[in-house]
Amino acid sequence: MILTGDRLPAVACNGILVIGDPHVGSRRPGRRKDAVWPQAVLGKLERCISIANERQLAVVILGDLFDRPVETDVALKNQLIRILKGFRHRPIVNVGNHDIQHTTLTDSDSLALLGLCDVVDVVSTSAPVAEFQIGTRRIGVGMTPYGQTIPTDARGSFTSADLQAWFTHHDIAFDGGYPGAVPPFAVEGCDVMINGHIHKTQKSILAGRTRWLNPGNITRQSVDLMDHVPRAWILDGSGELEAQALPFESNVFDLTGRVVDAADEALVAREVESAFVTLLQAESSTELKRSGDGSIIRDEIEARFTADNTSDAVRAIVRSLLGEAVERHAS
Repeated sequence: MILTGDRLPAVACNGILVIGDPHVGSRRPGRRKDAVWPQAVLGKLERCISIANERQLAVVILGDLFDRPVETDVALKNQLIRILKGFRHRPIVNVGNHDIQHTTLTDSDSLALLGLCDVVDVVSTSAPVAEFQIGTRRIGVGMTPYGQTIPTDARGSFTSADLQAWFTHHDIAFDGGYPGAVPPFAVEGCDVMINGHIHKTQKSILAGRTRWLNPGNITRQSVDLMDHVPRAWILDGSGELEAQALPFESNVFDLTGRVVDAADEALVAREVESAFVTLLQAESSTELKRSGDGSIIRDEIEARFTADNTSDAVRAIVRSLLGEAVERHAS
């Protein structure tokens, strides 16, 4: 179902399996070189089913279940539905930025279909969601979807809970963060905040009574995640996270343009500047939006390469930059 402030019935379990941003999609991320896609992420979800069912765990997905708001591959959606139905406890899914076309979840988004069909319970409005009885401890869980205001006071949300946890999908400034990221802050009455959205596992930060955690994604989509270890995590009755290994391959990225043979630095710098200026000029004239896949820019750049007799190393770098620019505009 789709939750808009509704509360689910209390659940007795041995813990909560926390799954970070799967990003299921038929479109393979630009630098991934998997022979079959998206089997890598579907295989991780299947492993999560085994962990959850064997250990009697409830399930929370931190957001971005889908990589795009509208997944057009019907066969993939059917395959995902079969997998998600394998969980003994129906997963509770927060809404991430990749799950929505607009500011909130609508009927035009693929995630809404899964919620309406009771494949998962989708939290579309920031609110308390459910209580979980874990051994002798009772945990109250709330959620805030992407773009909605994280509460500063959760007192009174769960009157009988021994511990309160809240799940978010936001730009939180772990490890320094970046411009626009929100520093972790104290939330009255809340013991632990568990965040999605940020792809790498982060060190926990204590703000007042509230401990902020960011487990990281189970899907590595970009080269900056090359050293990230995809894991699921079990939240226990004391608010601690225990890592669970998931299957993954180490060498899954095409590093062309990232690792090149040594060359004359001044020459490379001049050539990259010249070629990349062409990219910026094309992008500023909205050619990316016109072509969608960057084909117009690509043709212009390749013509410039030929005219200038650009070296192979510089061609690889600029093609890499173009690929990243196309991915940015597509997301």
